[in-house]
Amino acid sequence: MSILYLLIPLALLLLAGAVWAFFWAVGAGQFDDLDTPAVRIVMDDDKKPPDDPEP
Repeated sequence: MSILYLLIPLALLLLAGAVWAFFWAVGAGQFDDLDTPAVRIVMDDDKKPPDDPEP
């Protein structure tokens, strides 16, 4: 039973850290563009890879 006196405040500290990290990420713009990374995989590259120089 006495372990609860340690675990409950520890859980609340972890929750507060997770909430702070979420709001920091939102403020830093981490969630501004959610569509482009998912669509980028199906886009073709317009550039050809560079040719290897012959020795």
